[in-house]
Amino acid sequence: MDMTNTFEPLVADPRRRMMLFYFLMATMFMAVLDNQIVSTALPTIVGEFGQLERFAWIGSAYLLAVSAVMPVYGKLGDLFGRKYVMIVAISIFTLGSAVCGLAISMNTLIAARVLQGLGGGGVMVSIFSVTADLFEPRERARYQSYISLVFMASGAIGPVLGGTMSDLFGWRSIFLINLPIGLAVIAGLAFMLPYRKPARKPKIDYAGAVLLALTTTSLVLAADGAQLFGSLLAPQTVSIFVFGVLCATTWVFIERRAPEPIVPLSLFRNSTFTLFLIISIASGSIAIGMVNYFAFFLQTTTGLSPSLAGLLFILLTGGIVGGSLLTGRIISITGRYKYLSVASLTLSAIAFGLLTQVHAGTPVAVIGLLMLMHGLGIGVGQQLPIIGVQNAAGSRDVGAATGSVSLARMAGASIAMSAYGAIIAANMPRDAGAIPGVSNIAELTPKMMAALPEETRQILAESYAAAFTPLFLTAACIALFGLLMAMLLKPVQLPGAGAAKNADAAVAEAAE
Repeated sequence: MDMTNTFEPLVADPRRRMMLFYFLMATMFMAVLDNQIVSTALPTIVGEFGQLERFAWIGSAYLLAVSAVMPVYGKLGDLFGRKYVMIVAISIFTLGSAVCGLAISMNTLIAARVLQGLGGGGVMVSIFSVTADLFEPRERARYQSYISLVFMASGAIGPVLGGTMSDLFGWRSIFLINLPIGLAVIAGLAFMLPYRKPARKPKIDYAGAVLLALTTTSLVLAADGAQLFGSLLAPQTVSIFVFGVLCATTWVFIERRAPEPIVPLSLFRNSTFTLFLIISIASGSIAIGMVNYFAFFLQTTTGLSPSLAGLLFILLTGGIVGGSLLTGRIISITGRYKYLSVASLTLSAIAFGLLTQVHAGTPVAVIGLLMLMHGLGIGVGQQLPIIGVQNAAGSRDVGAATGSVSLARMAGASIAMSAYGAIIAANMPRDAGAIPGVSNIAELTPKMMAALPEETRQILAESYAAAFTPLFLTAACIALFGLLMAMLLKPVQLPGAGAAKNADAAVAEAAE
């Protein structure tokens, strides 16, 4: 395998490179915003179509499709070049958005969300892969922190924007707005992004792609077993899980013989790739998987209204943004990332450990500071797995490595969300009359809780705080496990701009 050349950016002109990067950020904003913006429009959609029992699939269908195709798109970019693979992904996403906006029933909308996800998964993976082609390893860390900023910004304004657009223009507008953005981005990339043809002849691993998609879909469905089938131990859940394990086992045998496997098994011989894959699962569990539960915790234990609880999320988001920007700057200067990964998971582990001591009377300011600490932990560590595996894999398998860690993070989040819900449900009082004046805790909304007598509210808040304690303890254990993996990382230094180190040396150093 010839990898003797030093890094050569896909675009030499700095101004053109920055223009392309702005298009990438616009694409990321569109893809991430769409998933966030739907949440506040769901009641309006259900009001038009009915079928309340299926509304959760509007989000789950998108997540399933995204998870299934992430590694596939990464490999296709390695085989055929990133330009046309990314344009195809954006085109599918834009087409899916149009179909969502024109949906005539709940089933049509869910199917359109699957189509949208088939493009969205490719968009997110391709953005990081193209960034790897545009910027050398150290500089790449800084620009990926900007992409993370866009990710966080879209997540923060998405719910607000979704509600506003639904009120002013109808819920269909939240999907149709993607059409002009998508067409503009496609045109910009078509004219400005050069096509770098891979040196090897493309050989598509169809069997590997199908088996990996089935494995991912099965595991995500099994993780949602409590919601879909009433229990994680329901026969349907167990059957889907067993099917996923069989698909995964078959996939390994197929990949060992495939000329161009979707995820080259040789990557797993590199300790940096394997460790960051595990770290991605852990970070997805405590970052993405915990967000909704923080909002739930605040509203049930502190008595904050949904709007005030949302304001407190500014501390979490601010920590993420600050940590991400700081990490980008530090790596661009030092080229080292191991100690940052250790620091990231240490901050989150401490934050969750302290949250286990929180009770209903804990001052909101203290909880806010712990959310800020966790936000810093997320921000410092969220881009490190992508940076690490892109450097460890070398240019030949950048897309496959990027898709793998992205999938691992998403899988960790999906499994954790279901596990956290099961933990809370198992630790809440289930006997009718256990709390005076409350017949069914599960049906209580924040507004209904606010109308209860003070004594009842206090008992209810203590019950929720007690239920959240094992959840925070679980998250702390996950963070500690991720921390152990981070401590096992080799102290690799990324090559700087103009460095004479070639790609083979970088891969060898990472694998030692």
